[in-house]
Amino acid sequence: MNYKKGFTLIELMAVIVILGILATFVVVNVSPFLTRANVEKVKVDIAQLEKALELYKFNENTYPSTQQGLLSLVIPSEDLKKPYLFPRGGYISEIPTDPWGNPYQYEYPPQKSLNYDVYSLGADGELGGTGENQDIGNWMR
Repeated sequence: MNYKKGFTLIELMAVIVILGILATFVVVNVSPFLTRANVEKVKVDIAQLEKALELYKFNENTYPSTQQGLLSLVIPSEDLKKPYLFPRGGYISEIPTDPWGNPYQYEYPPQKSLNYDVYSLGADGELGGTGENQDIGNWMR
């Protein structure tokens, strides 16, 4: 008899089903940790931006306006009161993006916190939302 070596269709299907079950198990168990890690990254980024904003205020006696935005922490704006105090390399080397690739939002005067608002719009990149789409800001302590 002349038999060809290899896998049958049933054997291949069984392997694919087993791999699918394993992948589902891993995704279901790892997903909550990934969401928590994203929230923690946002909190760390916001803390870093807050430090830079406080240094800016120390030198300029005010926070940057909403229009000047967070970019004023990296590049000196035209309307600085004390441009000679602007540090070489900026108050922060670069403005980070949130874990979903969106820019952080900044508002001064603030809407939700005492000094200024710095926040991420969450995974959906839109105001509001719940779960992973929830806005995360410096007013959340």
